[in-house]
Amino acid sequence: MDNPGKRLIILGHAEIDAVYGRPRFTQEERDAYFTLSAQEKEALGQLHSLKSRAFFILQLGYCKARRMFFLFGFGDVGEDAAYIRERYFPDFDDAHPEIAKGTRLKHQRLILALYQYRNAKAAMQRQLEARARQVATVCGKPAYVFRELMHFLAEERIVAPGYSAMQDLVGGALAYEQRRLAGIVDEQVDPSTQEALKQLLEDAQGLHEIPLLKRAPRDFSHHEIRREVQRGEQMRTLYELTQRLLPHLEISQENSRYYASLVDYDSVHRRRQLSESVVYVSLLCFIQQRYQKLHDNLIQSLIHHVRKHGDAAKAAAKERVYDFRVATNEDLLKGGEVLKFFTDGGIASSTPFEEVRRKAFARLPAARLDAVAAYLSTHARFDEMAFQWQHLDKAAQRMQVNLRPVLHGVEFAASAADDPLIAAVRFLQEASRSGKALGAYKEQDIPLAWVPEKMKRDLYEKDSDRRKLLQERYECLLYRQLRNGLEAGDVFCRDSVRFRSIQDDLIDDQQWQNQETLIAKAGLDMLQQPIEKHLAALKEQLETRLTEVNRRIATGENTHFKIKANGRHTRWTLEYPSDNETTNHPFFDQLPQADIDSVLHFAQRQCRFMDAFTHVLSRFARQALDAPALIAGLVAWGTNMGLARMGQISDIGLHPLIATSDNFLRPETLREANDIVSNAIARLPIFHHYDIGDVVHSSSDGQKFETSVRTFNARHSPKYFGLKKGIVPYTAVAHHVPINACNISADDHESHFVFAMLFNNSTDIQPERHSTETHGANEVNFALLHLCGYQFAPRDKDLYAKVRTSLTGCQHPSHYGDALLQPARKIRQDDIIREWDECRRIFVSLALQETTQSTIVRKLSSHARNNRTKRALWEYDGIHRSLYLLNYIDSPSLRRSVQKALNRGEHSHQLRRAVSFASFGKLRFKTEYEQELWSECSRLIANCIIFYNASILSQLLEYQERTGDMQGAAVTKKVSPIAWQHTNLHGRYEFQKQPDVLNVDAIIRELINAPTRRTLALVNLD
Repeated sequence: MDNPGKRLIILGHAEIDAVYGRPRFTQEERDAYFTLSAQEKEALGQLHSLKSRAFFILQLGYCKARRMFFLFGFGDVGEDAAYIRERYFPDFDDAHPEIAKGTRLKHQRLILALYQYRNAKAAMQRQLEARARQVATVCGKPAYVFRELMHFLAEERIVAPGYSAMQDLVGGALAYEQRRLAGIVDEQVDPSTQEALKQLLEDAQGLHEIPLLKRAPRDFSHHEIRREVQRGEQMRTLYELTQRLLPHLEISQENSRYYASLVDYDSVHRRRQLSESVVYVSLLCFIQQRYQKLHDNLIQSLIHHVRKHGDAAKAAAKERVYDFRVATNEDLLKGGEVLKFFTDGGIASSTPFEEVRRKAFARLPAARLDAVAAYLSTHARFDEMAFQWQHLDKAAQRMQVNLRPVLHGVEFAASAADDPLIAAVRFLQEASRSGKALGAYKEQDIPLAWVPEKMKRDLYEKDSDRRKLLQERYECLLYRQLRNGLEAGDVFCRDSVRFRSIQDDLIDDQQWQNQETLIAKAGLDMLQQPIEKHLAALKEQLETRLTEVNRRIATGENTHFKIKANGRHTRWTLEYPSDNETTNHPFFDQLPQADIDSVLHFAQRQCRFMDAFTHVLSRFARQALDAPALIAGLVAWGTNMGLARMGQISDIGLHPLIATSDNFLRPETLREANDIVSNAIARLPIFHHYDIGDVVHSSSDGQKFETSVRTFNARHSPKYFGLKKGIVPYTAVAHHVPINACNISADDHESHFVFAMLFNNSTDIQPERHSTETHGANEVNFALLHLCGYQFAPRDKDLYAKVRTSLTGCQHPSHYGDALLQPARKIRQDDIIREWDECRRIFVSLALQETTQSTIVRKLSSHARNNRTKRALWEYDGIHRSLYLLNYIDSPSLRRSVQKALNRGEHSHQLRRAVSFASFGKLRFKTEYEQELWSECSRLIANCIIFYNASILSQLLEYQERTGDMQGAAVTKKVSPIAWQHTNLHGRYEFQKQPDVLNVDAIIRELINAPTRRTLALVNLD
C-alpha cells in the first residue's frame, strides 16, 4: 500500500465537499444554527468589536453543523453575513471582509471550550493511528476506515483533521495492515504451500486454475455436481490451511470478503501488481469462501433432488389411488355379484369349489377381484405410501447417480457424537467409496437404529420365511431423513455457511461472557431491561388492547368491521381503503423525451454517483475512469442487454466495455452508487411529502424474472415461469426509492430476508415501519424488527384465519367469555424467561452481523426445528404479532398505510421491469455474480430516473409555494415519481457524443409560461 508519491484517494469530490465543505444554509437552517443559547451569549460577551462578534457567530454556526472550523471572509458568506447583521448587529458596517488570525484562533478556543471539544494533538495522533489500524483489520476499504475514524473523532469530541491528514492516516493504517499480514503469512505458510499458491498464478496450467475454481455449477445435473465435487477435492488441502491460518490473521468476515473479491479480478497478470502477501491472503480467503459455497451448492443439490423425487412419488401415488378408485368402483358391482355366489341357492352344495372359482373369475378376473377384496378389507382405503415406494423403486438408480457424489464431497455432523443417522451416512459413504454394494454386507452390519419404527415395514420384503432388507429403499429413506435433518438444523455441515450449526452462527461462549458490552455495542438497549419487567409491560398492553378492540367492535365504533353470519358459523371481514397513487402519471406526458444516458448524466452532475466507482486495484490502478464507457456498461447490464450486444449497437466497442466493467463495476461499488442517488433523492424538498402517516413507511417484495440460460440459483415456479426457471430480486422500497435489494431463489421464503433488507440498508432513508405481503411474515420477524426499532406491519391474505390461529392472550381462552376476538391460546411466559439469555445472544449476533442474517432467520423460523430456544423466540414473537393484529383490525389509517406502502413497492417493480426490457425480460446472465451486477445496475438506472422525476417535482413545488399556489402545491405532492414514459430506454446508443443537458429550470419555466399546458398539467395532476 506504500506509495509516497501519491496520496490515497478515499472520497470523491462530492463526498469531500459534503464532509469538509463549508455548510450552505437554508433560511430555516440559519434560524436553527445561528440562534444563541445562554452559554453562547456569555462567550460572545468576551469579544469586544462587532466584527469579531459577527465572525464568532458565523464560525459557531458552521461548527455546530460540521464539528470543524473554516477559513472565510464576509465576501465568501454573503447571505449568512447579511442574516447575522440583520438579526444581531443592524448598525454594523465594516468594509474590510477579513479577520486577524489571532482573533480567529481565539474564536476557536472559545467554541472548543463551549462544546468540550479539542484539537488533535501529537498524543491524540498516536491514538488515531492505533484506531485506524484496528479498523483496517475489519475492512480494507479506505472509505470504511475513513468513516469509522470520523465516527471515533465525533465520539471523543475531537475536531477532525484536514482531508490530507486523514489521507495520510488511512493510507498508513492500510500499509501497516499489509505488513502485518505479510509477517503472519511468512511465519505460518511453509515454502511448499507458498509454491502451491504461486503455481495458481504463474504456471502455464495455473493460469486456468483460478477461473476453473471460480466456475459455479449451472444446475443440479449430476455432471455439474460431479465437477463441483472434483473442485472440492482440488481445494481441500488449501482449505485446511485456511482453517489454520486465517484465525491468526485476525481479520473480519467483511475483510475476508474484500480480499476474496480481489481474486475475482480477471487478469492474473494485473493481479501481480499487488504485493505477494496480499495475493496469498486473497487466494486463501477466496479458497475458504469458495469451498464453503461449494458445500452449500452440494447440500442444496441433495435437498433439491430428494424433494423432487419425493414430490414426484406423491403425485404418482395420488394418480394411482385415483385410477384404482375408478377401477374399483366399476368392479364393486361385479364383486357384489361374486359374493352372491355364496348365498345363491341355485348352486348345489356339492359343486366343487374350483367350479365356483371359475364362475367368479369369469365375472371378474382374479387380480381385479383381489383388488376389490383388499379395498374392502382396509376400510375402503388404499395404501398411498406403498404406491409412493413403488414409484421410488423405479427412480432409485437415478437418485443414486445424483446423490452419491454429494455423499463423497460432504462431511455431515450432528449435535450428538453418536447420532445414529450420521453413523448410517458414514456407513453409506464408506460403502460407496469402496464400490461395495449394500447387498454384500450382512444385514446385522447395516446401521438401522436411525429408521423410524413406522417406516420399517416398507424397508423389507418377505423372502420365504424371513424378511429381506430392500437396499435401494434403505438408501432412499436415508437421503430423505438426511434432508429432513438438514432443514430442521439437527444435521449440519461445518464446512458450509448456509447449513452449518446455528451455534456456529452465533457469538461464541467466550465472547458472550462480555454480553453487556456486546449489547451496548449492538445498540439494543431494550435487552438491558429485566425480562420479567419487559414481559409484564407487554402483557398489560396486550390485555388492554384485547379489551378495547373487542369493546369497539361490540359497540359498533369500529364501523369498518363487518360480521357475516352463516347459520351457527360467524365470520368477519374488514373494509380496506383504496389508494389512488399510480405509475406514469399524466403530468410526465408533458415533459420532453430524454435519453437514458442523458438522465444518468443529469444524476451524475447533481450528486456525482460515479465517484463510487473505484478501480478494483485501488491505488495500484493506472486506468482512469472512462465515463462514457461506464454509462454504457451500466445501461448494458441494467437493461439486460449484455456487453456484447451493447458493443454492436453503440459507439463504444466491446473491449473498452469489458475493461471498464471488470475494473469498476462490482456489487459493492454499485451499492454505494445507489446509496448516493438514494440519499440525493432524500434531500429533495418533495421527499418528505411522501411520508405515510408522518413516518417513513417501507415495504419489501420479490419480483420474478425468468432466466433464458441455465443458472444454479434458478428454480422452477409454475405459477410464474410455467415449465421454465427463474430468480427473484427481493427489493426494499421506501418513499418510492429502492433502498436495498438482493437476489434470492424462487423457492426461498421471502420472510428470511426481511430483517437483512432493513438492517443492512446503508442509505440515509431509514424506515420506521415496514410492510410485506403474507410471505414476508414468519415466526420471528415481529420480534426481530421490534427489537431493532422497526414496526413490522404485514398484510395477511386471510386475516380472519390468521387471527383465529395466531392471536395469543395472557389468560386461558375461556377467560374471555363471548368476546368476538378470542386468543387461540395462552402465552407460555415461562418458556420465554427460561431461554431469554439465549434469545438475547441471537439478537446480538444478528445486530453485530457475525454471519449472514438470512441464514440465522431461516434456521430460527424452520417449523421442522424443535428446541427450547426456538419455542421461546416464537412465543415472544407471538406477543408482538398479537398486538399488531389488534391494531390492524382497529385502525383504518394503519391499514391504509400498509396498502399504500405495498402499492409503492409494486410500482417500483413495474419500473424495474421496464428498465430490464431486453431479451423480452428473460435474464441472459449465467452466474450469480453477473445476476447481482444486473440487479444493482437496473436498480441504479431506476434510482436515477426517480431522482430526475423527483427533481422536477421538487422545483415545481418550490415555485408553487413561493408564488402562493397552495392548491397546485397540494396536488404536486401527490404525484408519484415512478414514471418512465418520457424516458427513452431503447434505440441506438451514442455515449461518446455529448448528451443532451437536462435543464430542470428550463423545463419548469416552459410549464409555467405555457398557460394551456400548465392548465392541462393541473387537470391531469388532480
